[in-house]
Amino acid sequence: MLRGVAKRARRPKSAFGAGLERLSHVRMAYFQSETRELVNLDSCELIQSQFGLASDYRASVALDFLAEVSGELLPSAEAGEKFFRLLLAVLEALRNDRAAGPWRAVTYFSYWAARLSGWLPELDVCLECGSLLDEPEAPERAYFSRGRPGLMCGACRRTAGAWELSAESRAMAREIARLPVAQVGAAGWTQPKAADLRRFLVQQIEAHVERKLVTVSQLEAE
Repeated sequence: MLRGVAKRARRPKSAFGAGLERLSHVRMAYFQSETRELVNLDSCELIQSQFGLASDYRASVALDFLAEVSGELLPSAEAGEKFFRLLLAVLEALRNDRAAGPWRAVTYFSYWAARLSGWLPELDVCLECGSLLDEPEAPERAYFSRGRPGLMCGACRRTAGAWELSAESRAMAREIARLPVAQVGAAGWTQPKAADLRRFLVQQIEAHVERKLVTVSQLEAE
């Protein structure tokens, strides 16, 4: 994550072009002085633009969500190769899933953003009593609430305002953990699918960045 200045970027014949649009994949050259925090951008070669998604409102808001979460989680001036590869894979999925909507890509990104940041708790164990939630013969019901760093079984659920994380969504999380985004649950990705998992993951991220994400309400709005 770097912050910089692109001189003359607003001119009609700017050399930067669409390379400065959010989440564009570019090859960029810049200069950084030891005495300044901001870098000076020299050139920007566009590799892949997300301009084609801008005409789809939901996909456009998904781009805003990816950008907001990345801005909150990525440390300044440190290389994040795994996070970079995650963004490339999710952006490709967004472009390929235009008909189905952004839900698979957003769910996949939310899971791995939390996991790569070290904030993803165990999803098969109760935070309170340590009991297994995903016994093969009879999986337990699991609950979560804002401000708590994990899941609770039914016996340890203490607040009436807790949400349930379904066994189907926990299975989806296990699938996300082991498969590329293009191979995860190929069919039926409507907004309700894994919505409880997205809520849980967003709450984990918000708890650690200590603020609410602005784009979530826009993304999940009916």
